Amino acid sequence: MPKPPKNIDKIISLLKKEAKNFANPIVTEIGEETRSPFMVLISCLLSLRTQDKTTGPVAKRLFDMAKTPQEIAKVPLKKLQKIIMPVNFYITKSKRMKEISRILVEKYNGKVPDDFDELMKLKGVGKKTAAITMVYGHNKADYIPVDVHVHVLANRLGWVKTKNAEQTMEELMKVVPKKYWYDLNDLFVAHGQNICLTNSPFCSKCKIREYCPRIGVIRSR
Repeated sequence: MPKPPKNIDKIISLLKKEAKNFANPIVTEIGEETRSPFMVLISCLLSLRTQDKTTGPVAKRLFDMAKTPQEIAKVPLKKLQKIIMPVNFYITKSKRMKEISRILVEKYNGKVPDDFDELMKLKGVGKKTAAITMVYGHNKADYIPVDVHVHVLANRLGWVKTKNAEQTMEELMKVVPKKYWYDLNDLFVAHGQNICLTNSPFCSKCKIREYCPRIGVIRSR
């Protein structure tokens, strides 16, 4: 296995301390303790190309009404669309949610598969969604979920040199010690949403500034 990134222990430790100051809108709305693999899967589908501050309240409204594949499969499509309307591509997402719920009921006895490849067979589920469901739904830290924040941060830190999130996931799993896989997505997302913004990061406020070569950063604050 390649050597882990330089100063990774210090960086993770600092990000863990920092993360206590930031709320995760989705977790705040639906609750850490009550999350099921299905709720994690649906929340992730809702969040695609939508900000967490929008996804969180929508997920809460949805789960207050229906939180199992059986329940969502029975919700009329128009009613489902009305509930999730604030998220982007809500019409497509509503159809995907209905279809996934139906398949889970008919093929998997209403359970979300705890196998990455099986999850990938569900229409609309990509590597990011499958990884998040495995890690945060099934509590199996065998993958590193990668969204835009993880992709950007990993490249700015010089941990990887990749062009897209799927490449970043594969490369991070080669260099990051497995003990950090479970926390990495949450920590990088929190840091990316609040400090290391995609367009113009707050480098002056960054707790890990001394360990970051700021690769690709053109403008900062």
